[in-house]
Amino acid sequence: MLKALGLAALPPSISSATSVVRKMSTSPTTPINPKFISVEAADIHSRTISDGFRFSLVSYNILAQVYVKSAFFPHSPPLSLKWKHRSNSILEVLKSLGADFFCLQEVDEFDTFYKGRMQKLGYSSIYMKRSGEKKRDGCGLFYKHDRAELVLEEKIEYNDLVKSIQDENSSNDDEHYNVQTTQPDKQKDNATKSGPKSGTEDRGDPNDPRVRLKRDCVGVLAAFKFKGPSRQFLIVANTHLYWDPEWADVKLAQAKYLISRLSQFKTLISDKYDCIPEVIVAGDFNSQPGDMVYQYLISGNPSSELTTDYIEERPIPLSSVYASTRGEPPFTNYTPGFTGTLDYILFFPSDYIKPISYLELPDSEAANIVGGLPNFSHPSDHLPIGAEFEINKD
Repeated sequence: MLKALGLAALPPSISSATSVVRKMSTSPTTPINPKFISVEAADIHSRTISDGFRFSLVSYNILAQVYVKSAFFPHSPPLSLKWKHRSNSILEVLKSLGADFFCLQEVDEFDTFYKGRMQKLGYSSIYMKRSGEKKRDGCGLFYKHDRAELVLEEKIEYNDLVKSIQDENSSNDDEHYNVQTTQPDKQKDNATKSGPKSGTEDRGDPNDPRVRLKRDCVGVLAAFKFKGPSRQFLIVANTHLYWDPEWADVKLAQAKYLISRLSQFKTLISDKYDCIPEVIVAGDFNSQPGDMVYQYLISGNPSSELTTDYIEERPIPLSSVYASTRGEPPFTNYTPGFTGTLDYILFFPSDYIKPISYLELPDSEAANIVGGLPNFSHPSDHLPIGAEFEINKD
């Protein structure tokens, strides 16, 4: 949710169109269930010949209920903002997509709702709450336990960047990285906290890098071994970077830290299991195509005034699923105050993995989009993005 961004405002016609959408959405309807579209421009279900092993992944900022206030979303039908309706709608979207992996951001009510409901659908989960006493949401990674076995996980707290400012002589020992080997269907309970992001938050002295870097953002790294004949290894990273466009240096420092941790994690998995894992990075990066964060992730070579000794430069060149297939969508976040692309699924290109489909996205003229999100058709202000991958190492 970027209620405080105020960037790239929608055309004036949107405000008048809002009343039309309200009339169209006066009663609850079934949420839109997007389909996967083949890179070869045919419905993915029409593809019957497989050259290798396939799996699907969806990334979705589901909009934490703690941020859902009518004052923030006056364009939304009031009933569509209620927790009972939204939670069931989100669950319906996830169920209809049926991905093997879900990278969800802004997940609150994890223990009371999502963990149990998703478990009934066949998913195990890893959850990382945001840091800070008042924070309530976090990142959740859900995976089908009949398809993949979780072999190792790490949880990322970007507040760790502050440690490099406080003690430049400190070493990057293992306790910073919170590594845990797990058994299938077992989860690690990490009791950090989370809470609202907004333009009115008390962020302290912006000139103090220790304050500037302490944004309470988090991420999850997980390594999986697929079950069945393939026995392939896959690393999935799920993250949510800081929101403020005026603090681009902070977001870039977080992106560098993510890639540094990911690189070390990839080496760890390779050595421990004598394998070459495939790598996918997904999440809400709060950065648009062309921004420093985006350029860094796809090139590994940015510039930023805010640097820390805590980050060991280990760039991993990544490719965006949408950019490499149909082109980045015009938006993944759509409200009257902001429209733009903030969410991405990135993968480490190799001779063995390729995206074979992507999740379709609506255009700005779609009746269920005009006026802004969320609404009865789309329970979050973000849209889910997704891809199906094929691995062939034979």
